[in-house]
Amino acid sequence: MERRALIAALGSLSTIVLAPPAQALGESDAALGVRAALERGALAAVAALGQPGGFLDHPQLRIPLPGALEKAAKLLKATGQGRKVDALVAAMNHAAEAAMPAARDVFVQAVRRLSVEDALQLVRGGADDAVTRFFEGKTRASLGERFLPIVSRATQKEQLAEKYNAVAAKAAGLGLLKEEDASIERYVTRKALDGLYWRVGEEEKKIRQDPLGTGSALLKKVFGR
Repeated sequence: MERRALIAALGSLSTIVLAPPAQALGESDAALGVRAALERGALAAVAALGQPGGFLDHPQLRIPLPGALEKAAKLLKATGQGRKVDALVAAMNHAAEAAMPAARDVFVQAVRRLSVEDALQLVRGGADDAVTRFFEGKTRASLGERFLPIVSRATQKEQLAEKYNAVAAKAAGLGLLKEEDASIERYVTRKALDGLYWRVGEEEKKIRQDPLGTGSALLKKVFGR
């Protein structure tokens, strides 16, 4: 009897010792976790930046006039034309805010297309915003195409936009301004995208730093490592 008990105990021990260790994070969990983090971060960013003041009232994301034009704007303010400059800057930022809802569908589709292999690589990546940067590479071009006409319609409501383009074109021709900033529509679109991905990256950092705080068991399992 004792011999049989000993043999059974040894058998159980050999099972524990020889059995391959269970994988701490399954491939499907990694994919689901990265998709959940992306969707959570992306939609939170869109909601925050798409509301009135989302860009204009944010100290880090407020879109200023670029380079040499910002310096020229200071001179205009000194000559009593500050209200016109402020109106243009406000129009630029409101245009960026108006474009944000167009990002939702692009983001959701990109999240669903994320492969398991990419998800595993991103989870194991060292950067706090690795998922966001990968995501940006997949979506920035298509988002830019969606944002540009929305930004154009919004900036055309402000007559100063035409003057901006005329002055900016001359400044660019003199080498005082980057070519990409010579069009108010393209400048605002680029800055809107910069701000959006910055905000998504901040959301990702929060998830990585405190996955438990998200209230999601899956995110805790994937990023709480």
